[in-house]
Amino acid sequence: MFQASRMRRLQMVLRERGLSALYVRDTANIEWICGFEGVFDEEQAHALLIPAAGEELFLHSDSRYATALRREADGTPVAVDAEARSFAEWAHGMWAVRDRWGERGDEDALGIEQSISLGEYRALEQAFSGAGAFVETERLALDARAVKDAGEAALLQAAQDVTDAAFDHICSFMRPSMTECEVQLELDAWMLTHGADGLAFPSIVASGPNGASPHAIVSDRVLGAGECVVMDFGARRRGYCSDMTRTVFLGEPSSAMRGAYAALREAHETVAEALKPGMTGKEAHEMAVAVLDGAGYAGRMGHSLGHGVGVQIHEEPVLSPRNEKPLVEGNVVTIEPGIYLPGEFGMRLEDLGILERDGFRPFTRSTHEPVIL
Repeated sequence: MFQASRMRRLQMVLRERGLSALYVRDTANIEWICGFEGVFDEEQAHALLIPAAGEELFLHSDSRYATALRREADGTPVAVDAEARSFAEWAHGMWAVRDRWGERGDEDALGIEQSISLGEYRALEQAFSGAGAFVETERLALDARAVKDAGEAALLQAAQDVTDAAFDHICSFMRPSMTECEVQLELDAWMLTHGADGLAFPSIVASGPNGASPHAIVSDRVLGAGECVVMDFGARRRGYCSDMTRTVFLGEPSSAMRGAYAALREAHETVAEALKPGMTGKEAHEMAVAVLDGAGYAGRMGHSLGHGVGVQIHEEPVLSPRNEKPLVEGNVVTIEPGIYLPGEFGMRLEDLGILERDGFRPFTRSTHEPVIL
């Protein structure tokens, strides 16, 4: 559903930067700005032009999407054009008649996403030849997407609810002698038949020593008694993703596994309790690392503590040692510390949630208690 507030937020930033308009080619950004459901796929087949002022947005696509786009755009300020011409030609044509946009910033400045291909940039240069200057905008739409509103929070919660329910189901299904692949297929099928429109990403089921690889590829390895199994999965529902990881034990865990899981849980819950607007992603990451280091697992995580989630599974902000920008109310992030012991086992504990004024509110409802099957 179209949300005028998103357009207004972007227009305000454009005016602050002295830009006349923003040319958007990233499909995820277009999906978020328009709020349309059941239209977009992974193909980069669309372009959006956002004037710095005025009441209209201009969307160019092709005939494959025209009917669905016009259905969703009906009653909104989004004007859909599916004429068979290049994006560069379309953008230049819109630029040539920009008097309809109303009050503008610098008439010669068109913001372009830094992520566009070099080939498309050259096509824009040729089409615009002397008609305006391009200004690269690295994170304009991404930063706007990083702050979720109440409607987005509700959609993320709904996606996570499917994922939590899938975890309950798979715990009643899996057992030693099954393969990782069998468990993954059951997990995916359950989400797709119980409310998910798709998968947020390829599910991970990693048993025994395979769990020591954070992005393990599902295999035909047979689950063995006494092992732990890492499952990282998420549903996609009404355009929004969920993400969670749980580590379960196939029978009584060893003392080494119990010790690692206790440290993992402490790292997770320490950050979840402290996380709030104003803290940086670096501070959150380093807080979890300090807990793991103190428990004897120095250097055993290796990845960042978490990432943003929204219409894509990886968004801003990140809980990373490289992120020194303060987090703000409305940021949605994962908290996912991990411990990886090559040749032995690995484990991860991940929740998804939103930063509110008073702290972190998880969407994830599954237990942090050790799950022993």
